[in-house]
Amino acid sequence: MRRRFPGPYASINFITAHDGYTLQDLVSYEHKHNQANGEKNRDGESNNLSWNCGAEGATDNPDILALRARQKRNFLATLFLSQGVPMLLSGDEMGRSQQGNNNAYCQDNEISWLNWQLQPEDEELLAFVQFMIGVRKAHPVFRRSSFFQDQRLRGKVKNIMWLNPDGLEMGDDEWDLGFARCFGMYLAGDAIGEVDQLGNPVVDDDVLLMLNALAEEIPFTVPGFRARWLTLVDMSFPMGLVHIKR
Repeated sequence: MRRRFPGPYASINFITAHDGYTLQDLVSYEHKHNQANGEKNRDGESNNLSWNCGAEGATDNPDILALRARQKRNFLATLFLSQGVPMLLSGDEMGRSQQGNNNAYCQDNEISWLNWQLQPEDEELLAFVQFMIGVRKAHPVFRRSSFFQDQRLRGKVKNIMWLNPDGLEMGDDEWDLGFARCFGMYLAGDAIGEVDQLGNPVVDDDVLLMLNALAEEIPFTVPGFRARWLTLVDMSFPMGLVHIKR
């Protein structure tokens, strides 16, 4: 009997869950604020791997608010463009906050309730989430049923390549650089190597993801093995969306 190994769909990907910070709080607080729980802020996880983007909690600073919005889009895009099954915490799609409380199981009030009266910035975030879900559904290259192979398929390009900012394939030595924070991921739509339920080859557009984890802008060179690239989404825009007609 041939043993069958699970594919990427066996992996559940998530940013936040019911325990811990919401997505909004992940970019708004560096320390838990659980005083309302009545345990002198001793409950809940203290290591939240969060960043408040320059101010703890609520703020009117437009630069901080813009950075927080971009960080949320970065997280959400990473989630929906990753292989595996995405899990989205209810309320994260519309900026729900628990006011820094990361252990709100005992709060049956505004801290844990969903507020359906959305502010304009929450409606923008919701539209972005809907857009990213649509991108994922439209492109099977993000929903593979088998793992990537580090080889060329039928003489074509690899189904995945990792690129440095110069648009060249990364070498092993570059992965070992501790200061490397910028890279690209190329997914070949014509080299998925899978068939659908009718036995037809699964094909898609080629996709290039460029990621920059540094605070400053980094120039990227798109690889030259494709004649034309069209921008689908760009986090430098206020809503992260770029509409380009084919």
